[in-house]
Amino acid sequence: MLHFTEEELAGRRAQAIALMEERGLDGLLMFRQESMFYLTGYDTFGFCFFQCLYLGADGRLALITRAPDLRQARNTSMIGDIRIWVDRDGATPATELKAMLSEFGCAGKTLGIEYEAYGLTARNGMAVNAELDGFCTLKDESELISELRVVKSPAELAYVRRAAELADDALAAAHALTGPGVFEGDILAAMQGAVFKGGGDYPGNEFIIGSGSDALLCRYFTGRRTLAEQDQLTLEFAGAYRHYHACMMRTIPVGPVGPVRDAQIDMHSACVEALEACREALRPGNIVGSVFDAHAGVMDRRGYRHARMNACGYSLGAVFAPIWMDFPMFYHGNPVEIRPGMVFFAHMILMDSEADLAMNVGETFIVTEDGNERLSRMPTDLVCR
Repeated sequence: MLHFTEEELAGRRAQAIALMEERGLDGLLMFRQESMFYLTGYDTFGFCFFQCLYLGADGRLALITRAPDLRQARNTSMIGDIRIWVDRDGATPATELKAMLSEFGCAGKTLGIEYEAYGLTARNGMAVNAELDGFCTLKDESELISELRVVKSPAELAYVRRAAELADDALAAAHALTGPGVFEGDILAAMQGAVFKGGGDYPGNEFIIGSGSDALLCRYFTGRRTLAEQDQLTLEFAGAYRHYHACMMRTIPVGPVGPVRDAQIDMHSACVEALEACREALRPGNIVGSVFDAHAGVMDRRGYRHARMNACGYSLGAVFAPIWMDFPMFYHGNPVEIRPGMVFFAHMILMDSEADLAMNVGETFIVTEDGNERLSRMPTDLVCR
């Protein structure tokens, strides 16, 4: 069930080891599921419990996890050494991790660790620190694998492009259904169904949908409503394929033409102009922060400083719940250099709380040698229903 060749996975591990050696690390303790998937193909949501993937500078690889993930690791990865910690009252998997590391000769060594990980709760992190205190030196290397993951291989980009096709299918389904009197749940069902019918996956977080005043929200929340005669619908969603994401964002005005529609037409025009400015900045050699500055320059000049956000997008890749956002993010001053092979979601968000109006346009791009590639086949024109 590997979605990449063993040669590609081995090459990624070799890159990781080279980076570890540069930083003086004898091994790396991984708690991010994204890191495990990237290096080995291991695919699970079992990271909600204690599990750790160890990679040594000598190339040794071992996973410590629970029994339900034994077959999961065997079936989805190339990991040969899989250790099981047993569920029981008072279980101490951190102690078993230390025993494994002792077996590998890690006493007195320097190990990187992914502290910034949903798979390592504060309680488990404290347990790991306590067990390894005096045994080895731990160094926070939460972004080491992320730095490698941010530039995609041709095989990864093929999955990103397929995810973008599925996102387009989802938007087309939303456009076909949206209108006065339509239940939001039917729109969601059609959108997510389009992704599944195309062989896609659940995304890293829920599709975001909101109408009326809730169209100004950027997060999923529970509870559905039926669209009114005069309404607005905000959608933020992703096509996901082999866990690779391509995101989109749109606001769809609903109902008759009038002053509200005129205001949203101007907001939409600002969003499209800002998106084009971001595309101009999204090119190799620039820094990630320059993309945000391009966005802010347009929004502020157009009179929407009060309605814009303080970030305007982020990297995308193969990520797991609870969120599809990846490193790095478009915000002022972010010094990360833009390089070919990076994938970014640029979202132009206007949420005018005083007027109770929303307008959003967001799309996914691949950075190329001389600029970027727009992945969506759908126009950025304002679609009203």
